[in-house]
Parts: sequence; structure tokens; C-alpha cells
Amino acid sequence: MQKVITRLKEKYEKEIAKQLAKEFAIKNPMATPRIEKIVVNSGTAEIAKSKELMESCKRDLGVITGQTPSIQKARVSIATFNLRKGMPVGLKVTLRGIRMYDFLDKLISIVLPRLRDFRGVPVKSFDKAGNYTLGIEEHTVFPDVDMSKVTKPFGLEITIVTNSNSNSKEESRRLLELLGMPFEKN
Repeated sequence: MQKVITRLKEKYEKEIAKQLAKEFAIKNPMATPRIEKIVVNSGTAEIAKSKELMESCKRDLGVITGQTPSIQKARVSIATFNLRKGMPVGLKVTLRGIRMYDFLDKLISIVLPRLRDFRGVPVKSFDKAGNYTLGIEEHTVFPDVDMSKVTKPFGLEITIVTNSNSNSKEESRRLLELLGMPFEKN
């Protein structure tokens, strides 16, 4: 079996890991900052009302990520939103390995530059653990989506989970910068 490796993963292994270890004085190669997984989330309230819309969203998210999404169900009932426990409220995909690097490469090099008035992604979207979350208003910016089959555009939340521990935000930001993430200029 031939080992499949993506352009971004190869760049990380050959250049970025060494540079990060040098910059942050990391002696243990297992402690070098890296991306663990990417979680793509879509919470659409209309999903519960229309089975056709749910199938359309599921198909489109599957095409975008290359993986079948799982249906997320409501954990509690909320009367004001007409929401009952167990009703479908969104879709989620967790990407790891080759698919993760392929998705990140597509996001950085194709999707983000296609956004209208794009001046970079915000730097403030890191959490305390060094994970980065990015919102995209319409899934139709992905080139994989067949516009003739889209019933209704939906938003996506993309979370890039890293293994950073100590200087989480700085290490994670540098990792994403080296991978090519276009952060906005201050």
C-alpha cells in the first residue's frame, strides 16, 4: 500500500515542525505544536422542520469535507424555540489525518481568498487552549458545492484543534501562520 501524503502535511513535517521547535526551544519532538483535528459544525434550526433540507445540508457538508456528517440532536427542550429533546439541530464532521490536511489546504488556498472583502481572518478567535475557531456565513464559497442543487445556504463553524499546552495562543498562532493561514494585519 502506497503512503498518501498531502502537500500541507509534507510541508509541516519537513519545514514547519523544525522551525517551531527552534523558535519555542522545544527539545521533545512530540511536544511540537501540531493540528490534532478539525471540527466542522453547522447548526441549522430549519433542519428539524424539513427532511429534504436536512438531506441537502448533509450532502453538501459531506461533499465539502469528504466525510459523512453526523446529526447532532438537542440535549434539552426549550419551549420558546419550539425545540424538544432529541430533535436534530445541526450537523458535525470531525476530520483527522489526510482529510484534515486536505480540508485545511483547500480552506487556506481556495476558500478564504474567495470571500468578499477578505482582509484576513481575525487573530482574536483563539481560545485559552490554543484552538482556533472560524465562521463562514455561506457554505457556497466552497468550490465543491454544486450550486444548482443548493436549496438554502447555511453557515459553517470550523474549529482547528491543536495540541499546544503552555504558551498555547502564541504557539498555535505561529503554527497556523507557517501553514499559510492569512491573519489580518493590525
